[in-house]
Amino acid sequence: MNLLPTVYGLSFLAVAIAFAFAVYLHLWVKRQRTENKRIMEVSQLIHEGANTFMRKEYRILALFAGVAAVIIFLLLPSPIWNGNIVENLSMALAYICGTVLSAVAGKIGILVATSANSRAAEAASRSLKEAFLVGFRGGSVMGLAVVGFSLLGVMGVLMITGDATILLGFSFGASSLALFAKAGGGIFTKTADVAADLTGKVELGIPEDDPRNPAVIADNVGDNVGDVAGMGADLFDSNVAAMASALVMAQALDAGVAGANTAMVFCYAALGLIASIIGIAFAKVGKDGNPTGALNFSTYSTTAIFLVLTAIATALIDGFEWRIWGASAVGLIVGVVIGITTDYFTDDTRPIVRRVANASRSGSAFTVLSGVSYGFISCMPAMVGIAVSALVAYQLCAPMGSDYALFGIAMAAVGMLSIVGMIISNDAYGPIVDNARGLAEMGGLGEETIRIADELDSAGNTVKAVTKGFSIGAAGLTVISLLGAYLSEVNETLAGLGRELLTGFDIMNPLVFFGVLIGAAIPAVFSAMLMLGVDKNAQRMVREIRRQFRRIPGLREGREGVKPDYDTCIDIATEGALKELIPAGGMTILATVIVGFIGGPEAIGGFLLGNIVSGLLLALFMSNAGGLWDNSKKYIEAGHCGGKGSKAHKAAVTGDTVGDPFKDTAGPSINTQITVVSLVASLMSSLFVAFSLFG
Repeated sequence: MNLLPTVYGLSFLAVAIAFAFAVYLHLWVKRQRTENKRIMEVSQLIHEGANTFMRKEYRILALFAGVAAVIIFLLLPSPIWNGNIVENLSMALAYICGTVLSAVAGKIGILVATSANSRAAEAASRSLKEAFLVGFRGGSVMGLAVVGFSLLGVMGVLMITGDATILLGFSFGASSLALFAKAGGGIFTKTADVAADLTGKVELGIPEDDPRNPAVIADNVGDNVGDVAGMGADLFDSNVAAMASALVMAQALDAGVAGANTAMVFCYAALGLIASIIGIAFAKVGKDGNPTGALNFSTYSTTAIFLVLTAIATALIDGFEWRIWGASAVGLIVGVVIGITTDYFTDDTRPIVRRVANASRSGSAFTVLSGVSYGFISCMPAMVGIAVSALVAYQLCAPMGSDYALFGIAMAAVGMLSIVGMIISNDAYGPIVDNARGLAEMGGLGEETIRIADELDSAGNTVKAVTKGFSIGAAGLTVISLLGAYLSEVNETLAGLGRELLTGFDIMNPLVFFGVLIGAAIPAVFSAMLMLGVDKNAQRMVREIRRQFRRIPGLREGREGVKPDYDTCIDIATEGALKELIPAGGMTILATVIVGFIGGPEAIGGFLLGNIVSGLLLALFMSNAGGLWDNSKKYIEAGHCGGKGSKAHKAAVTGDTVGDPFKDTAGPSINTQITVVSLVASLMSSLFVAFSLFG
């Protein structure tokens, strides 16, 4: 029995409900009151700045995508002169669709976030519960749009082409746009954040979002282009890559015929979207008024709903295997465990953040030393979790056949990302309430409103760290399955040439070891290029801020009617981000191609292995250490360890400025980089077999 028509129907229904609910939430947010003219004015400046940056960024990315599409059309999956024009054209069109849908999802997120921030700020003057709901529902529009578009895109490509391999092109489109969007947005947001903090808090002793600071609007714009559009593209990419790798294997297991395994992937993805819709609909702050608890409870309840729905589907539908359900359940449960351990290291109600805050009493060096140390320690539980989930999923499905073992790992990644609608909702909530905090201060809404906004913002920082753990963990599982997909693509080419097939990658083989060492170095170089971009841009912006405070009479004193030149700071962040985003991303793709043409398929196997291990470690370390420093600063600002303006506070601000590019620029970009090089390797595997120097 062909289950696909039924599952396609279920998936389309889930997407339709998600889009309808997203429209309802957007309209609900728009109906909330906005009366403060100053807040409305600043919110409009943020909206215009975000749109200006994204317009310029998408123009550059469109040129890159156009060139990449032509190269794909000429060379992939095999050179066009071999006569397979339709397959090459399908791959190129799928690539373009992946970039377009990823860009559209990011644009929707910006549209909603920049209208929700002012409403959340004014809601905070009324109650914490109301402000939480505005921030969360605004973020949920992004979550539902990203998952809806990813499921719709994957379905559309498979229904039209019938070939899961073409999905790798779609996934590469999503990944390449996500890589550049996350890198560009991350450089922008941290350029402004670091410059604003160092000049405002440390040098002048003025509040974080003081309207006298020329970088304050750029800082708020950055929250949107980095943490909304960038992270949305990142998780769109992760979700598509997980589904694509699982569907490539599923179609092979179904022997090219639409069967139970392919149907199972779509069914679980659709049920995950439905579970997220239910979780979003019932999310609210409880009687204790704890926003972190509310966000975490929504995640856990969505997890439970997904497990129940998929268990019912597995029991009722012929051909669905309990072992595969077990693999996806393991992936999801490990994702939650990674989230819990991340929360332990980054939540300011936990001991680790408070230890770093106390260390700040002794100076900046101790802030940095303690944060780095705990950041490295925090990697261990997540790395063990990823390893355990891969091993358990493999062993669960191995009795069904060796090919099913790798499919089990792919389904663990699908399981971990099954509730990605809820994960993105939590993540997009963060920058909305962060903006709301700034708007509350600039709009003069009073200390109590700022305190409520700070509490919401602190919850956003904690949950953002948890969502990054989810996305990094899922990327780890996804690229392990993509490594399996790469091996099968290589063997298909080798079999066609009558050459010996690869059974794995032996690290004692000098070609494999050559690849391992270079692959392990790439995430470090990639991270350094992004953070150097932040460093150079932030220095330019610091000089501009100092110039304005020197040259504009009455600005430092806050004289009425005197305003800083916000636009110049926005231009500095925009130009710097756009200048730096292509070299870092291009380097990773170029390195993959060079290693492939030098060492062949075995060197690329080692390259991917080294890239995965070092990339996951660095991504987890930087995301967790950055979140830890940020919340240590907020803990001190809440009145502990000397409070605002104290020696501990200035040291914590220094730690936060180190952590900002860690957690919002380099860290979350690495998992996208891992996915991109894995997809490049799979797409170019036949070329590496045919044209390598030593392979």
